[in-house]
Amino acid sequence: MTAFDMHHLAPEYIRRFEAYVPSKPDDELKKLYGCKRLYRLNNNENPLGPPPRAREAIRRFPPAQAAIYPSGDAFHLRCKLSEYFGLDPNQILVGNGANEVIAFVIKAFCEQGDNIITADKTFAVYEWVAEFSGIEARLIPLRDFRFDADAMLQRVDARTKVMFVCNPNNPTGACWNHDQLVNFLNRVQGRQIVVVDEAYAEFVEAADYPDSISLIRQYPNLVVFRTFSKMYALAGLRIGYLIGSREAVDIIRRACVVYSVNGLAQEAALATVGDTEHIERTRRMVREGKLMVIQALERLGLNFVSGEGNFMMIKLPMNDMLAYRRLMQQGIMVRTMTGFRFPNYIRLTIAESEAMEAFLQALSSILR
Repeated sequence: MTAFDMHHLAPEYIRRFEAYVPSKPDDELKKLYGCKRLYRLNNNENPLGPPPRAREAIRRFPPAQAAIYPSGDAFHLRCKLSEYFGLDPNQILVGNGANEVIAFVIKAFCEQGDNIITADKTFAVYEWVAEFSGIEARLIPLRDFRFDADAMLQRVDARTKVMFVCNPNNPTGACWNHDQLVNFLNRVQGRQIVVVDEAYAEFVEAADYPDSISLIRQYPNLVVFRTFSKMYALAGLRIGYLIGSREAVDIIRRACVVYSVNGLAQEAALATVGDTEHIERTRRMVREGKLMVIQALERLGLNFVSGEGNFMMIKLPMNDMLAYRRLMQQGIMVRTMTGFRFPNYIRLTIAESEAMEAFLQALSSILR
């Protein structure tokens, strides 16, 4: 039987796109690297775990409920979020993690021949979703590790539909303040959708961090992303959301896949809304962990990039993949940054003191 070559059936933009290969599960990684314990310091997860009320919601979830489709539009969660933010529930869309809400926006506003604009060293999914949808992604170099508003606006043309700003930026932690964001929105003049991805907003302690959600009333082309994965430690349940004007969300809703957010995720997320104690406890852990690591890096003479968020980047005097393998042998999992276009950097998730001490001990040993 002649082998069937199906490549000609795929669009050219799919054929040139490289599939993302996730890391192996923890149990397989432990066997591969011969380590008994693994500190996950690679994905910016919250090691404190979900808030107490979310844990209780997960524990109480009735197994029989797994046989029933969840609310197709996360009705109760949208209502709770709308009360918390003082919005109309129809201004909120919930998705299966940040990746899905990114896709919602691009599919809703872009067609082939259009383009999006974002940074070259930021959360890569904006670029990936655009490219595998046949949409051009225009990547603008960072300036001082933050988004360059002037350079972004210079790349706008008649086919630019969406501009993505990650604030604070993953992986650099740099932020636009209130005045910078408002100035950018004024210069856009409503001609494009401006997405501000605030996946790490709850970690930010800077006094001049913008209240982006309140700006939606003045700028109906502004869309804000939030997630329950990072601060609220529900990454394994995959749930995030976007907020925008009624007009913008009405359009984006047409590109949504209903029933994509499972019932357990909705219940756990519902229980986290407004939990300020959990936020403060996590911020304190991050504050203390960063201080410990920064002091050690200064003693070691290593350069680093540290801003807002529960992560930082460290520049090493060796290849980042080599460092990854050597750290993994000691049970320390970090993110290599060559794929983020930061060669020889690693990104470290800030965690509790035990994990930070283990990381610093392992780092010192591989540098020797």
